[in-house]
Amino acid sequence: MPRAKQLTIWVSDQPGRLGEIGATLGAKKVNIRALMATTDGGRGAVRVVVDKGAAAKKACAAMGWETTEEDVLAITLTDNPGTLGKVAKKLGAAGVNINYAYVGSAGSARRTNVFMGVSDIKAALKAAR
Repeated sequence: MPRAKQLTIWVSDQPGRLGEIGATLGAKKVNIRALMATTDGGRGAVRVVVDKGAAAKKACAAMGWETTEEDVLAITLTDNPGTLGKVAKKLGAAGVNINYAYVGSAGSARRTNVFMGVSDIKAALKAAR
């Protein structure tokens, strides 16, 4: 199982902010492969997996947005009932906690990529094989 670099963009929670992020990345020809956005207490965390990480970080810095980068587990699943359950059970059996998960394009209508922030990336990589 591969790992991916996830960029978290920390921004204020206000109308139009996600559009601004998308437009800013798009203007720099950065393609978003997966996205999850949440807000809490006036602050937003926009997690993205992109094709051009350095360009995305530079564009965010130019806008004054703080970014962090993390390794996440990247799993391509078939579009069949129970597929996610099988992988998640393997991770649980290995003692790996899934902190969050989101999906993104795998370039096919019959497949999807799942990105997971996990408690132990090395154990997750081994367990998810």
